[in-house]
Amino acid sequence: MNLVLLAFVVLFRFYGHISCQNGSRPNIVMVMSDAFDGRLTFDPGSKVVHLPYVNYLRELGTTFLNAYTNSPICCPSRAAMWSGQFVHLTQSWNNYKCLNANATTWMDLLEANGYLTKMMGKLDFTSGSHSVSNRVEAWTRDVPFLLRQEGRPVAQLVGNKSTVRIMRKDWENTDKATQWIHQRGAASHQPFALYLGLNLPHPYRTESLGPTAGGSTFLTSPYWLEKVSSELINVPKWLPVSSMHPIDYYSTFTKNCSGDFTEQEVKSIRAFYYAMCAEADSMLGQVISALRETGLLNNTIMIFTADHGELAMEHQQFYKMSMFEGSSHVPLLIIGPGLKSGLQVDQLVSLVDLYPTVLDFAGVPAPGFISGYSLLPLLSKAGSFSKNQHPDWVLSEYHGCNVNTSTYMLRSGRWKYIAYADGLSVPPQLFDLTLDKEELHNVAFKYPDVQAHLDKLLRSIVDYPEVSATVHLYSKKAFGAWRNSLGGNYSQVIASLRWHVDWQKDMLAYERAIDKWLFGSL
Repeated sequence: MNLVLLAFVVLFRFYGHISCQNGSRPNIVMVMSDAFDGRLTFDPGSKVVHLPYVNYLRELGTTFLNAYTNSPICCPSRAAMWSGQFVHLTQSWNNYKCLNANATTWMDLLEANGYLTKMMGKLDFTSGSHSVSNRVEAWTRDVPFLLRQEGRPVAQLVGNKSTVRIMRKDWENTDKATQWIHQRGAASHQPFALYLGLNLPHPYRTESLGPTAGGSTFLTSPYWLEKVSSELINVPKWLPVSSMHPIDYYSTFTKNCSGDFTEQEVKSIRAFYYAMCAEADSMLGQVISALRETGLLNNTIMIFTADHGELAMEHQQFYKMSMFEGSSHVPLLIIGPGLKSGLQVDQLVSLVDLYPTVLDFAGVPAPGFISGYSLLPLLSKAGSFSKNQHPDWVLSEYHGCNVNTSTYMLRSGRWKYIAYADGLSVPPQLFDLTLDKEELHNVAFKYPDVQAHLDKLLRSIVDYPEVSATVHLYSKKAFGAWRNSLGGNYSQVIASLRWHVDWQKDMLAYERAIDKWLFGSL
């Protein structure tokens, strides 16, 4: 075989291994939900709620058993997925500070390479969005003062056993996506790429707390609750407050979860959350059905994932913003032509891997600056070639609200290592996920050699003390600029945010703490 022919074969294997029955490039459809716990997509978690369309993808495609977010909050996580880069590289620090509007996404590259593209629903990866409360909470998170920033998590039942469409905005977007498949996708003479972003199963805004409230209501109907096996819902174990890691206690307090909860309250929140997952699954099913009805399913790569998970009262917390499994573990299921069926992959992967993977499906070379690795070699029936082997670790980091310092998580093998701030001022955490699936036993000081090894590996990936210092300086400058922009209205505006406080006592003390934080060390 001459060198020219050999080069052609190598290039074809690397860039051209996924094709449809007619030899054309596949369509690509991604459905990304919000706050979907990835552990529900495989056993034993999959038994607690009936998710027929997730099960369909699992049976006919590949399920990644260890898929993680690169930042457990909406905007930075999506920034990582759309850019293929770790958040410290794009400085996507919080829900307000993410990618520039002109950032090049994998969808842009698909369009530039002949794909018809469409993005619908929740996108949330560029700077400038989310509430003022959310950004101020992120900027001032390391002010040494505790305030409850969220409403107490509650469960709310609506409708009856025939009430199906609860999250109306998501259903509207799902209807638009399926209509687009029928009208544009089916008629197109070029391959298409469709993205649908869902809000579910993210908790709803608690209306009773006013217009600035965050999402602390788990809301569903009897129709969806019937999809949940209530007898399989576990009540998670909690550490006593005195044994909590200081960062975890801060999160529990600011999320308004430090009070007493009855066992029934916890079970209800978890049951309602699972029911919300079932509603999201039904939206996924509508997209799958549209592809099947138009005859496009066999020529389409279908991806289901999420930006992050949901703690649902694990570790005495709800929401995300944590490196615990409920928050950081995301679903990742992929089906399509030329891909393996019924496969479960143990390889550690993360959302940055979707950028090169999608491009690989389309035969488009990935740029060299990305953090992710193509997953196609793990999926392809053809045993495709890859010049870049996926490492045996994944990185997640967090720099936003409800956590009072920058956090870095490294998963490697059986271990989860969590480092904070400069690596010195806050003690690390180390969990053996093989023996301690509930992550209740920090063994960082029991296994100092393991901790030292993982910290060295983490520092080889990211200079996390330097990143933490950068975020700290950014937060002070951003808050100071916002404060100055308000002039004499500052005190009134900051008091109107979603703090759950005694204003006369707590808010005045908080303002003094902010002044000391902002001006004391500048």
